[in-house]
Amino acid sequence: MPDRNNISLAMNALSDIPTPNANAQRVTALQKQSGRVTGYQLADGRVLAKQDAVALAKQGGIAGVGIAHRNGGEYLKSIPDGSENNNLSSLPTVTS
Repeated sequence: MPDRNNISLAMNALSDIPTPNANAQRVTALQKQSGRVTGYQLADGRVLAKQDAVALAKQGGIAGVGIAHRNGGEYLKSIPDGSENNNLSSLPTVTS
């Protein structure tokens, strides 16, 4: 059973949780450079730069993610649900 306190803390890290539209894509892989996420691959095969993916998520085009901030930048973060299997950090890496 998921620990509700941990889920609540993780939810607080998100600055925005956009409502996905009916045809929203899911993130299926991460694009990385030197270990840092630079983009996201979507279920339809598109690879979007980090800022483009954030913009699409804000418009409801990506499901299962929220927007978080670090060092003045925005990035996608999984919406906490108590399962590690669907976290973005668990996804494979693709090369550009």
